[in-house]
Order: sequence, then structure tokens, then C-alpha cells
Amino acid sequence: MSASHTILLVQPKKRTESCTYSDYESVQECLEGVCKMFEEHLKQINPHSPSITYDINQLFKFINNLVDLTCLVLEKSTGTYVPHNKDWIKEKIYVMLRQQAGQ
Repeated sequence: MSASHTILLVQPKKRTESCTYSDYESVQECLEGVCKMFEEHLKQINPHSPSITYDINQLFKFINNLVDLTCLVLEKSTGTYVPHNKDWIKEKIYVMLRQQAGQ
């Protein structure tokens, strides 16, 4: 994946006050950030569990349950940010995790 500056917009609840954003140096870092966000969610709902494990279906359900999740990826040739939706994010995470599992 290219090293394009990426902004992650997250709205977990219907209230607009719940909106947050994070910026990353690359799409890869952003995707890892989404996984970490889910892992933090699991730690909150399972505070006494010594370890956290999950499968990709649980991660995708978490993503689907967010009111909004958007990646804005810098297109260097135009200097503009291109928006990508949840489906794009899930596809990229799937590819990333498959590559990590194959190493």
C-alpha cells in the first residue's frame, strides 16, 4: 500500500459529538489503527480477560455497527483527499490481515 497521508473519521454513535478523527502517515497505519480501536473496544467490554482474541467477522461487525467510518486518503497527484467508505476499509483490512497471516 502506498504511503499516503490518511485521515480516519469515526462516528461511533448517532450523536455528532461522538465524531473523532485520527491522522496517519499511510493507509497501512490507518488500517492498523482501526484494528487497534476494535481491540480497545474488546478490552473495555472484557476488562478481566487476560488476553483478547477475535476473528475477522467480529471486526467487520464492529465496523458495520459504527454510524460512520471513513478514510480520507491523500491523492498526491492532485493534492486532494479521496474518501473511502466502510466496504473499502474492510476490503483493505482483509488483504492486510491475509498478508500478515502469510508471513
